[in-house]
Amino acid sequence: MTDVDSSFAARLAAAGAARPALCVGIDPHPGLLSAWGLGDDPAGLDRFARTVVEALADRVAVLKPQSAFFERHGSRGVAVLETVIAEARAAGALVLVDAKRGDIGSTVAAYADAYLNPASPLAGDAVTASPYLGFGSLAPMFDQAAAHGKGVFVLALTSNPEGAAVQRAVAADGRTVAGTILDELAARNIGATPFGSLGAVVGATAAGGIGHDLAKVNGPLLAPGLGAQGGRPEDLADLFGPALPLVLPAYSREILQNGPSIDALRISANTVWRSCASVLGRSA
Repeated sequence: MTDVDSSFAARLAAAGAARPALCVGIDPHPGLLSAWGLGDDPAGLDRFARTVVEALADRVAVLKPQSAFFERHGSRGVAVLETVIAEARAAGALVLVDAKRGDIGSTVAAYADAYLNPASPLAGDAVTASPYLGFGSLAPMFDQAAAHGKGVFVLALTSNPEGAAVQRAVAADGRTVAGTILDELAARNIGATPFGSLGAVVGATAAGGIGHDLAKVNGPLLAPGLGAQGGRPEDLADLFGPALPLVLPAYSREILQNGPSIDALRISANTVWRSCASVLGRSA
């Protein structure tokens, strides 16, 4: 898979047209490793992650390895992450590295090099980023993404209940913090087709609704929180409204708990996609 022949948005749109437009997390936390009969060690980590890749990388649009669960195993765990990124992309999936990085100056530029520069073995197709040192602090990530046909998903309204205290706080201009982030993304995606490569993370469990016109973002909207966290596909229409065509539903435990059987993982992914597709108005 090449990096500069098309934008991340174009590749995501093509993948979503060719296969289920679903994002499946690769979250090898200790409980799941144990449930799969694997050790909480680099060997178990490798077996878990590569089983998910074998089961789903040629079947769903996006795989999302959670970097923290690899990092906790040190250098050998990071080596597994490198392998997973490479093998998933080789099998045709787009890879969203769920690292949630954010910093300032040369540090955020280094994160951009790590996750968005094709010269790095940790580079996928996109990365998640935290804007809470100021949206402008992420500029090096946006620049790298543009240079290499990558994407960035910026945390806006996350699926965890603790996030609301910060994200729904009201700034001096009357906008919520999340609203300012969404407006900044919209400004950077103006005029992009089929849509922009800078997306937002907007949880499917957003209590009290979104409160923003997400269609104006003109970028992909990653919707975590479905399944084990309580979000339901039938809620997506009310939450996202006119922005529904931009939604990328994300599942992890709901699917992963069915491993280590490859067939069971595939059946679970197909099941949740049929539930989402009927709401999103897409082919199952």
